[in-house]
Amino acid sequence: MEKKNFIKLVLGVVGGLLFSLGMCMCLLPEWNMFTAGVVFAAVGALVLLVTLIVHCKQSGKKIKLPSAKVVLKTLYGVCATLVFGLGMCMVMVFEGMMIWGILIGIIGIVLLLFLIPMCFGFKKAE
Repeated sequence: MEKKNFIKLVLGVVGGLLFSLGMCMCLLPEWNMFTAGVVFAAVGALVLLVTLIVHCKQSGKKIKLPSAKVVLKTLYGVCATLVFGLGMCMVMVFEGMMIWGILIGIIGIVLLLFLIPMCFGFKKAE
């Protein structure tokens, strides 16, 4: 592994961990650490942004704004993930909603599966 790839790997892991820990701190009221969670999540997002900038600099690419297609695919992926997560929450958290949670979770999985051809398309058989 090249040194530049290792640096990007470390930055990505640290940024992802800080961001996810911050989100947990914000969203779990038992922890009672909302303000600290916002700070952790913001620092994690900043580290991930620095990782993107480092990647672009090392690859010699310009940082460009995403197209409308990319934004819509991202929004679709976020919504599909939320549907999947809702199903899992219904199974694990809410009492008496296991069947509905499983059905909604399966719908979320199917929505996520549709993301694959959206991003990569179909190839012709040879």
